[in-house]
Amino acid sequence: MDGLKEIYTRLKRMIYFILAALIIGWGFTPYQTIFAGLIIGTLFGIYNMWILVRRMESFDRAVAEGSKVRSLGTALRFGSGVAAVAIAILFAEHIHLISTVIGLMIPYVLLLAERIIYHVKHY
Repeated sequence: MDGLKEIYTRLKRMIYFILAALIIGWGFTPYQTIFAGLIIGTLFGIYNMWILVRRMESFDRAVAEGSKVRSLGTALRFGSGVAAVAIAILFAEHIHLISTVIGLMIPYVLLLAERIIYHVKHY
């Protein structure tokens, strides 16, 4: 099975292509508010994945050393999701709220799809 860093690196690569497509959609379609929401949500979503990967690595180190296990940063990830929604509400005329929430979930959906494909290929 792949390590957490390799999975995260593949996920970032996919997200960069998706962000490029979203930026093109924002620039060349009349649906700028929807694409802006998807962009903001995706950026905050990849930030949440980065926090999760960083905390999982420190969690693994703590377990290996036998020291006290700290939290996985759920409150910080929840807070960044709230921040993304707050930005969408604050700039409601420029950023679509529902697409922001959908954008927050894009990295997790990609992670799930990537893991399913991996297991189908290798098992």
